[in-house]
Amino acid sequence: MKPNYSPKSAELYADTETPALPATDMTLDRQRVAFVVIDPQVDVMSEKGLAWAAVGESVTENNLVPNLVELFGAAKKAGIVVAVSPHYYYHWDHDWRWQAPLERFQHDVGAFDRTGPYEVGDFRGSGADFMEEFKPFIEDGRTIICSPHKLYGPQANDLKFQLGKQGVNQVILAGMLANMCVESHMRDLLEAGFEVAVVRDAVAAPKLPDGDGYLAALINYRFMANAVWSTDETVEKLLGMAG
Repeated sequence: MKPNYSPKSAELYADTETPALPATDMTLDRQRVAFVVIDPQVDVMSEKGLAWAAVGESVTENNLVPNLVELFGAAKKAGIVVAVSPHYYYHWDHDWRWQAPLERFQHDVGAFDRTGPYEVGDFRGSGADFMEEFKPFIEDGRTIICSPHKLYGPQANDLKFQLGKQGVNQVILAGMLANMCVESHMRDLLEAGFEVAVVRDAVAAPKLPDGDGYLAALINYRFMANAVWSTDETVEKLLGMAG
């Protein structure tokens, strides 16, 4: 799916015609690759979500939710490992003695809030719940649903452990927020020796007076990721592996 950028945005986000860095790419190996989605949740991907005022423009421009549906479907057809790294906050998380700006915002508005790790009665239909479009893929009994990450990266959850136990050392990343959780997952996976591709139109970020998070993320992806693909390119590669 092509992004819905305005002409001005399309120019802003376009790849450099004459990049200074050498081109790199990944060759996917069905036996060792996983599709990993960060925070496929209502609060950051739905008009009903608590962060929509900050992220809605980018989510819409990138056609994020339909693109993720395509990617989930292609990954399932390819028969590769699929994992979700969600974001949840419990009441004790709100008592942290120091918080950074995004943490403070999330806690102030109640984003990703759940009653507790063993309480699911208020989970369905909440901002912490998965988007309805993704549930057939996430809740099929085969997708790995990791423990929650608390800030941005996977250092505090079991994503790397779960991937390691599946023999995975290649990751295709997508989800939210492009410049925070997705980028932090990318950085940590790279430092752990993984090959990482990011799907550039299957991520989105806040656009605020403080800065355009999506543009910031794209710049860093170009510098660090082993590959930066579109949804169409990624789906083609995944379906090419389907047996």
